[in-house]
Parts: sequence; C-alpha cells; structure tokens
Amino acid sequence: MPLTPATDEDIAEVSRQLGREARDIVAIAARCICGKPTVVHTAPRLADGTPFPTTYYLTHRGATSAVSTLEASGMMAELQQRLADEPELAAAYQAAHEAFIADRDKTAHELGLEVPEIAGISAGGMPTRVKCLHALIGHALAAGPGVNPIGDIALEACSWSPNKCACESY
Repeated sequence: MPLTPATDEDIAEVSRQLGREARDIVAIAARCICGKPTVVHTAPRLADGTPFPTTYYLTHRGATSAVSTLEASGMMAELQQRLADEPELAAAYQAAHEAFIADRDKTAHELGLEVPEIAGISAGGMPTRVKCLHALIGHALAAGPGVNPIGDIALEACSWSPNKCACESY
C-alpha cells in the first residue's frame, strides 16, 4: 500500500488518537475510509535516539480497542498454535517478518539512519511468535492483504473495519 506524507492535520489527529503528542511519524501507512489516519509509519530511531522497531503503529482508537478485545479473547494463543500446526502459515509469517524488516531498512536508509540495535527484529513476535496483534494488524493494514497472514486473520476476526468509519465514536 502506498504511504502518504503526514500533514499537520494528520499529526494533530494522531496526537488526539493517542492522547499524547505524536512523534517521529514518517508517513501515514493506512487510513480509515473517511481519510483519518489509522496506522502511522514511524522512524526506526526516535528523535531522542531510542531505537523503535515497531515501524507500523496502530493509532485509531476504534481499531486499538477492538484489537485489545481480540487479544483478551485468547486469539494470540490460537494463532500461535496454528503457526505450529500449519507449515505454510509459518512460512508466510516468516516472509511477513522479512517484508517488515525490508520496509524499515528502506526507511532508515532514506532517512540516513543506522539502527543496528534492531537489526533482524520486526514486531508482534514475528517470525516465530504471536505477541502483539496491534502490531500485526498495523502491518497488515499498511502492507495490504496477503503480506502478513496473521495480521490478516486477526483483522478479519476483528469487530472493527477500516472500510466502515467509526471515527466519530471515539
């Protein structure tokens, strides 16, 4: 999916969504059907020097709430078991891990950053664990269907959808 530059209006909306000042946003990686930011693409090193491996950060309040409910339901354990039982799913998840790192490395290169502390590390537990559905769905929304299979599965099970605006509810 194409990234779009973050406008001042986007940064203000993300700050409202997060309840704090947004920081180090490189672009908007996914948007609600109404156009508001849903996932931000964050620099791999924050302005204060902190390495930030979670390139795609889910910010939409409706999405984060629904994903928290999924996590509380035990879905991560179910997906973890599927990785153990389904070699094709595990291989696709490995590929998602590699795609994530390639995206982050490209951004680091474009920004002239070196972030050796997070080399080989992606997010959400990839490539062998299911640790954070927020990160995995964020990646799935940013990359588009078929890139992160665990994120795709979780998004499909989610009560929130980027195709139906719920922004005014939050």
